[in-house]
Amino acid sequence: MHALIALILAVEEEAEPSKTPFYILGGLLTLWAVVLSGIGMSSASFPATVAAKRGVIALTALLMVGAMATAVITG
Repeated sequence: MHALIALILAVEEEAEPSKTPFYILGGLLTLWAVVLSGIGMSSASFPATVAAKRGVIALTALLMVGAMATAVITG
């Protein structure tokens, strides 16, 4: 009987997944937003080319999707 109670308690106390990936990607996204706003406010023509604009958008989207995915996975 004690073994059954111990098994039930062990199942109920599942290990919570690590939130470290979310903290890392969320921090990188935050850092990227601060750097990007600083560069954007100091330069009127940032990003200068169409390829640079696409690169900034792609990197931002990649960081955002990564942060969102890790939030859902570790939540």
